[in-house]
Amino acid sequence: MAITSNTEHIKSNKNLSIQISLNGLSFCILNTENHTVEYLKDIVTEKRETPYKILDLLIDAFETEKALQVSFNNIQVIHENELSTLVPEILFQEDNLADYLKFNSKILRSDFISYDTIDINKSMNIYVPYVNINNYIYEQFGTFSYKHFSTVLIETLLKKEQQETDTKMYVHVQNTHFEIVVIKNGQLLLYNSFDYATKEDFIYYILFTAEQLQLNPDTLILLFLGQVSENDALHSIAYKYIRHIRFATRNDGFKYLEKPKSNYAFFTLIHSL
Repeated sequence: MAITSNTEHIKSNKNLSIQISLNGLSFCILNTENHTVEYLKDIVTEKRETPYKILDLLIDAFETEKALQVSFNNIQVIHENELSTLVPEILFQEDNLADYLKFNSKILRSDFISYDTIDINKSMNIYVPYVNINNYIYEQFGTFSYKHFSTVLIETLLKKEQQETDTKMYVHVQNTHFEIVVIKNGQLLLYNSFDYATKEDFIYYILFTAEQLQLNPDTLILLFLGQVSENDALHSIAYKYIRHIRFATRNDGFKYLEKPKSNYAFFTLIHSL
């Protein structure tokens, strides 16, 4: 989804991507002339905040971070929340956006609902963006684009898996929640998001998902993304129950002024560029 205005556009060789969640913000700046990621930054909150508090953090970042105080050729905002659902393109009707969401998300009558097109598997992603964030970005910069986090994640993983025949479960780990994407023969079987507080919560949802899809933990390939590392608590408990565990890679091809701590960190943020 794109928001445009008649604001005069200043040419620049920098693209900015911002990922917004109620647990914080992430920023990425790409120099399009030399294909170099010049800036990567995470701002993580101690607890789940309100959209108003997150907006305050965003404003503060633009006022204090010198790297953000330049003109950008393109701005991409990624909205990360659990308020999304996938609908086959053939069944999609724009007049029914609220009806699609209300079956698995708690939404308010006043919520603004948007959608992305996921061409690679002919589906539509219906979701609630953070409108206050969109309004601020529009007021400050004019034209920009936005997507839901799951759109970027699903598109990127389906492209990686187009020629593969194995069944794979991708688990994208965050501080208080994680996403599961299951792909078989290059086709999406499942996308879902789960909250967790303990490592036991974490493995329960993974094994429950595998059971529902009749996937054998002894043969299933699980690939981690996000905030997880080898031999930490989440990796260790998963390894007790699932034989084949790997870490996914971005395969983005960019150069970096300062490399991320792993090949699977900032996965959706960087792939949104």
